[in-house]
Amino acid sequence: MILTVTLNPSIDISYPLEHLDVDNVNRVKTVSRTAGGKGLNVSRVAQALGEDIVATGFVGGNYGKELTALAEADGIESAFTEIAGSTRESIALLHDGGNQTEILEAGPTIEPEEKEAFLANFDELLADADVVALSGSLPQGLDPEFYSELIARCEAKGVKALLDTSNQALEASIRAEHKPFLIKPNDAELAALLGREINGTDELKEVLLSDELKGIECVIVSLGKDGAIGRIGDKCYKANIPTLDHVVNPVGSGDSTIAGFAVAIARGLSPEEVLTYGMTCGMLNAQEEKTGFINADNFSALHDQITIDKI
Repeated sequence: MILTVTLNPSIDISYPLEHLDVDNVNRVKTVSRTAGGKGLNVSRVAQALGEDIVATGFVGGNYGKELTALAEADGIESAFTEIAGSTRESIALLHDGGNQTEILEAGPTIEPEEKEAFLANFDELLADADVVALSGSLPQGLDPEFYSELIARCEAKGVKALLDTSNQALEASIRAEHKPFLIKPNDAELAALLGREINGTDELKEVLLSDELKGIECVIVSLGKDGAIGRIGDKCYKANIPTLDHVVNPVGSGDSTIAGFAVAIARGLSPEEVLTYGMTCGMLNAQEEKTGFINADNFSALHDQITIDKI
């Protein structure tokens, strides 16, 4: 089973507009409401590939009830920890031929007793998990070391933890005694994390093999349309991806990539297939209107166009 963790989920609201008229009334004909958050995007994609999924995190208030219902409507089994605060809303204005303007609420503050309730629930869920995907920002009330605490609990149970976050939470996890099994920064995030410039493939490979990232089994650096470069174990690989003729909605492609990695790791596939599954899912998401969604019927055709080189 793959356990996904979304600590600050949201009701994602999408308003499509032909044109955003600033400082004026804008009317929309259609509105979509989705159980949102990076981990829930991971859940939908991994489930589309046939994996057993359980989603956890914090939910509260009427929006929390709605989010749970929306997740269940997508077929996602959930085991959220309920809190006193209200789950947030996130608004995306889709306008003017592909532009996206987002309005994101901060979300609730997690109280100490709610944190402890979540940890107890998390420990129970770990008993059946093969892989845990930890995704997104931390809500107010949790310190940057919280992911490190979850990773330590995963390690104690022999469960592989995949971490997709940024800034202080990512840095704390890299410096901690118990490391995530996989991280997926882009090149700019990795450079900022290590406090150095990274120019070109050779320098990136040098960084991936450096002692600064020792203890993390998989470090995969996204290069956008140029694919990815990753170190898995002590070997480095370059994933080469085809050019997509038709990109509909790239939002959520990073989460979909994590889902592909999680599925391949849960199935015990080779390093090359871990990279290929991730790249395939990221591209499949970009071809769909719905965020964090893939058409699994197209998986094999796209998978077979990806090549992996040892570097």
